[in-house]
Amino acid sequence: MALDKMVKIIPLGGLGEIGKNTMAICCGNDIILVDAGLAFPSDDLIGVELVLPDISFLVENQEKIRGLAITHGHEDHIGGVPFILNEISLPAIYGPALALGLLESKLSEMGLQDRTHLKKVKPRQRVRMGCFEVEFIRCTHSIADSFSLIIRTPIGALVHTGDFKFDLTPVDGELFDFASLARASDEGILLLMSDSTNTEKPGYTPSERTVWGKLNEVFARAQQRIIVTTFASNVHRVRQVLLAAMHYGRKVSILGRSMHKFAELSRELGYMKFPDNLLIPIEQIRDYPDHQVVILTTGSQGEPLSALTRIANNEHKFISIVPGDTVIISATPIPGNERSIANTINKLFLRGADVVYGKGSGIHVSGHACQEEQKLMLNLCTPKYFMPIHGEYRMLVKHCELATETGVPAENTFVLKNGEVLELTKNSCTKNGVVKSGVILIDSNREWRIDYETVDDRKHLSQEGLVMVVTTMGSDGKMLAGPDISIRGIILPQDVPAEEFVLLIGKEVENLLSGKNRKWKDEEHISLHIQDGLEEFLQKRMNASPLVQVKVNLVSVSSTDEGKDAPMTTGASEKNSRSPNKKQR
Repeated sequence: MALDKMVKIIPLGGLGEIGKNTMAICCGNDIILVDAGLAFPSDDLIGVELVLPDISFLVENQEKIRGLAITHGHEDHIGGVPFILNEISLPAIYGPALALGLLESKLSEMGLQDRTHLKKVKPRQRVRMGCFEVEFIRCTHSIADSFSLIIRTPIGALVHTGDFKFDLTPVDGELFDFASLARASDEGILLLMSDSTNTEKPGYTPSERTVWGKLNEVFARAQQRIIVTTFASNVHRVRQVLLAAMHYGRKVSILGRSMHKFAELSRELGYMKFPDNLLIPIEQIRDYPDHQVVILTTGSQGEPLSALTRIANNEHKFISIVPGDTVIISATPIPGNERSIANTINKLFLRGADVVYGKGSGIHVSGHACQEEQKLMLNLCTPKYFMPIHGEYRMLVKHCELATETGVPAENTFVLKNGEVLELTKNSCTKNGVVKSGVILIDSNREWRIDYETVDDRKHLSQEGLVMVVTTMGSDGKMLAGPDISIRGIILPQDVPAEEFVLLIGKEVENLLSGKNRKWKDEEHISLHIQDGLEEFLQKRMNASPLVQVKVNLVSVSSTDEGKDAPMTTGASEKNSRSPNKKQR
């Protein structure tokens, strides 16, 4: 099969997970990208700030990349762009005005604005990228200015839904472009790639407009300050909060850099309209009676450094909860954040706030399609082949079942993992091969990248504690100084005081180093010997596996040196710190 008669779909992120949506579509010598997102770390990734897809495949094939198409401005779809541009240049990035406005700010801050060209697209605009023609069609989602994509290739049309739901009464009046989907279906859609986030939920996702009724109810009964948290990117929700504030004669103070950025950009682009005097600096809220104040803040996911979390902990510079305040949490937890959000809500209640939250409150609706909408998408497109995207593995499997219910043969549905390759021709579709994939861990406060071994060490240290041993040895096998032992974070046996436990470890080190005619060649040899022995000892003695670090100074000792004071140190080995069970011999 000629390469120009085959299209390859290669997801680099976003399958089997929520986040880091990044997809490469290849045909001949042309590659286009759809979205370039990031994910936020789970609790076990200690010290990690962001999670990105491995883009080795893109680096190796950068001369073939013809452009990047952005579906909308959420971080799990655009947050990875600056990190890609750190590695390679992109000819152009095409996308909606709101998403590109956010990207422009990010790239300027990082000095990457010259690595690509940002090109805004309008609904139904078609863009040529190599052998691909990409048509951007309006869809409805939880962020304004969202698109689905119709991608025309030499072998047929593909549809990438982006994140979507079918909102028939959108707040901004921008309806889903059913007509363009139907037109593409008449032409023939070879492959549908569709959002799977809510595939386990029956029925339909309610319209964003339904939130207004509950917001209005809560605002009407609130007697003091109202504090609202939601996703900064949920422009429609923020717009409704501002409208409610205006309706009830309240001033609004915005907390959080991202919330400010979205509000300013959305107003500039016409997605929000409000008078200049509606917003006040946080320092001025004390100048107004409590019943005339709304505080709009970040922190809907219980982020440790967010404004709402600091308010709940009574650590915010300007705001303290007083009994009678109303707090509205207008968001649902991202998987993994449930505990953090619950802790924040508990603390708010303890301080006397009336907290409105949860699925039954009516204060939040999803931006993703439920089962009946997913079936409607399948029936609108009537694809020959189907590939679910954007979801954890069980969601992808369930979405394929829904596709089969609507008439797509089961053998024509494909659940992929990140890095797997789906090969398409006009008459066939098969999984064939893999490319390098995985994750890159980022801590932008220190170094950009963190290796998994460092994260494992942090996790191990947090769970089991640390034992450190420092000693000086002579090459004749005699201990010249030490061992100096320090323990941190270890739960000791009840019958053993800390001082006695340190002595036990010291004695074990001496036992490990005893032996006639033993000669030590280098610090690493000694360190690994001590470390292996201590790990075994600690496991047997206290049924625990703390992180063991050993630092050895080895000095040469000749027969003429006997009886003299030996030097206390030489250069210490840098190779003697490693994670347990990672033998480096």
